[in-house]
Amino acid sequence: MSQAAALAAGTRRRRRGRSLWEPSALLFVGPSVLLAVAFLIVPMLGSFFYSTQEVSPLSGETSPVGLENYRTMLGDDTFVRALLNTALFTVITVPLSMGLGLALAVLMNSVLPWRKVWRTVVYLPLVISGVSVGLIGTFLYNEVIGVVNKLLVALGANGGVPWQSNGFWAFTSVVLVTLWIRVGFSMIIYLAALQAVPADLYEASALDGANGWQRFRNITVPLVGPATFFLIIMNVIYSFQVFDTIFVLTNGGPGNSTEVLGTWAYKVAFGPTRDQGYGAAIGVVIFVLTLIFTVVQWRTNRTRDEVA
Repeated sequence: MSQAAALAAGTRRRRRGRSLWEPSALLFVGPSVLLAVAFLIVPMLGSFFYSTQEVSPLSGETSPVGLENYRTMLGDDTFVRALLNTALFTVITVPLSMGLGLALAVLMNSVLPWRKVWRTVVYLPLVISGVSVGLIGTFLYNEVIGVVNKLLVALGANGGVPWQSNGFWAFTSVVLVTLWIRVGFSMIIYLAALQAVPADLYEASALDGANGWQRFRNITVPLVGPATFFLIIMNVIYSFQVFDTIFVLTNGGPGNSTEVLGTWAYKVAFGPTRDQGYGAAIGVVIFVLTLIFTVVQWRTNRTRDEVA
């Protein structure tokens, strides 16, 4: 190696070494890190701490109780019902929102007229706050003055549906409102994935005699796999943490038919009992369940990619 080449190689190594760390980068990432620490890390650590404490509802003084708050869950029928409701809510809403989102994405990616307008209409509920969506759902599904019941009566039904007094129909209204919110998010993610699929693949498969369903099953579904993985993680996290929409729409009722972990944790911590230690323990359970699912799904997806 000549002297000039050695000098050039040394210069490149020094540049690479400097590029690994640049002090000025703190100016860009510093504010985000501070916000994450203040509003994410510190509250999370506080939840773990308070979950092992008994918090006085009046003075706020704490006294350690170990794992007593977690043992209380085993005998709490409402917690068990909220856990089952959360699991059922997740099992229903996640595949439905993703399936409808994929179908709409395929439709919006075709030669549909006014595609931009329809995309905005479908996505619009996602930019509305959960409280506002809950209020809209209340207006739609109110048994007395609700739009849905009035429409059913106008169409000839004998009476309206007991959306608020019957547990099954109350849970159904929660699912419908959630789908209205989440379908737009799934559609946008799938639409971005579809636009990255080469059109040549569809043209070649059409020349080979593949029909529309075969092209969808053998080309579209496999190639949007990364988007599907992302949506499963995000939708499951949302389903386990859902609170505001259900709290406004049904408040967990009637009875405990629509109670989920988020609403029950809020009622325990800030309701009449103000048992904030137990409420924090429920929050920790929500975090642990979502973390376990995410890790398992991530490892499963990675194994699948390695095999492929």
